Amino acid sequence: MEPNKPTCCSASRASSNQPAAHPEALISVEIPEAAAPIGKEGMVLIPGGKFLMGTDDREGFPADGEGPVREINVKPFYIDTCAVTNADFKQFVDATNYQTEAESFGWSFVFHLFVSEATAAQVQNKVQQTPWWWVVEGADWLHPEGPDSHIEDRCDHPVIHVSWSDAMAYCKWAGKRLPTEAEWEYAARGGLAQKRYPWGDELKPGGKHMCNIWQGKFPDKNNQSDGYAGTAPVKAFEPNAYGLYNVAGNVWEWCSDWFSPNYHVKGKRDNPVGPPSGDTRVLRGGSYLCHRSYCNRYRVAARSKNTPDSSTGNIGFRCAADVK
Repeated sequence: MEPNKPTCCSASRASSNQPAAHPEALISVEIPEAAAPIGKEGMVLIPGGKFLMGTDDREGFPADGEGPVREINVKPFYIDTCAVTNADFKQFVDATNYQTEAESFGWSFVFHLFVSEATAAQVQNKVQQTPWWWVVEGADWLHPEGPDSHIEDRCDHPVIHVSWSDAMAYCKWAGKRLPTEAEWEYAARGGLAQKRYPWGDELKPGGKHMCNIWQGKFPDKNNQSDGYAGTAPVKAFEPNAYGLYNVAGNVWEWCSDWFSPNYHVKGKRDNPVGPPSGDTRVLRGGSYLCHRSYCNRYRVAARSKNTPDSSTGNIGFRCAADVK
């Protein structure tokens, strides 16, 4: 693996060469606090405890800050068994009239193979380092591949084209929060110690697909042998031992932490929350675009990052909550 190779998820607004919207053009909606106590439906209680976080595996990317392996302690917490779905996010938007950052900017990043011929004719910008990401006007959570697409047949798929800020707004409305990076990894491991994946060390045990990732030659040919080219329903594959679905592949998931490749080396080991500041936020889990030959970040210890205002067709989130 080339440690500094661009990742499948690395498209950010800063890399788009697209004129930024004037801040006054970004619509800010006041999100009310949850009116009722947090509902635990669809969440699982993760017991507190110690675990070995990170990896020194040869499959990893040291430059991402995956290592060193360190013992971390986390308090008990709740976490969603699934990523937030399109149906979930629509409830939030219907209740609050919230406008996502992709809608405010007027565009988002779409993977090139998903863009219709008509929409492709209007595309003017592509990301230089990762040219499979196209700047598509009118792409947002409701129109994932551009204005001529819709989520109507994907209500049980994870919501995409949501920025970190959008995810935080949803959490506030739901009376929840984003998980810390440590909580995310602890839950994703499902009680297994230092395994590559949420189910063990073998990617396809017995030849069985366990997650939604790329098969074929990235970025132009996807054989779809796992059944999906883009997002899959949030319960498409077996959950891990804690009952969490799709913590490997499908969509990257925002965490609450600022990203740093080295802060954790000397950082706290008891309920860490990441560095106090930064430019980018942590992403975990990999996505349907990850492939062993290019970006094997569907491993449970793998990390990525993006700016808080960025949105792409392979980034979503799941919520966490404190134990009262």
